[in-house]
Amino acid sequence: MEDTMTKKKIALVTGANKGLGFETSRQLARQGILVLLGCRNPERGKAAETKLGEEGLDVDSILLDVTKSDHIYQAARYIEETYGRLDILVNNAGMAHPGESLSANSTETVSPKALRETFDVNFFGLVELTQALLPLIKKSDAGRIVNIASILGSLAIHSQDNGMPQFKPFAYDASKTAVNAFTIHLAAALKDTPIKVNSAHPGWVRIDMGGEQAPMDVTEGAKTAVRLALLGPDGPTGKFFHFDEEIPW
Repeated sequence: MEDTMTKKKIALVTGANKGLGFETSRQLARQGILVLLGCRNPERGKAAETKLGEEGLDVDSILLDVTKSDHIYQAARYIEETYGRLDILVNNAGMAHPGESLSANSTETVSPKALRETFDVNFFGLVELTQALLPLIKKSDAGRIVNIASILGSLAIHSQDNGMPQFKPFAYDASKTAVNAFTIHLAAALKDTPIKVNSAHPGWVRIDMGGEQAPMDVTEGAKTAVRLALLGPDGPTGKFFHFDEEIPW
């Protein structure tokens, strides 16, 4: 059975028990990919695994809090021992700190604690996990890394008078800008390999973070990450997209 499974593409999606991570996992699994559901809560991870399994999808939940180095080490070891490689990594886990509003400019007031906690999840954990998994991704014939960023991380857009002046939660925005910098630098480091690294802006989606007023449902929100995870050999790398539209850094 294991030999049959390892012939499939293997994907890991972080923050996969709900929202965009759950839907991204579902859409990838519908493409015949075995999806590892990275979840920091084991009970919720198992519930997500059961729900997708009932849809006939091939998924496996694993314990993974990206802010915990021991979780990252254990996840990498499990993937190596069980599957021998990783074809797709979707760095979806992220947070908006409850100490700052997404619809205001918090630059003058955001606390050092909120900054550190936001960066721990959105950036430091993402980088540490990606670095730990790169040896396994390099074993893939066509590795794909998708970093879930946000249009709020675009310095080009924030520096324009474009109708978005109120949406400046500094901790969140700066962490996503840092994610985009990692995308650019990692893509450059891997330019002579088959691995492609891109950032995705899902859009304003009706999830816990986006709220009920958001115009997009989660099915649409997952499409950009899924497209980038399934890029062919001629696809872009080191770019930032929403659907097919490239976003300025």
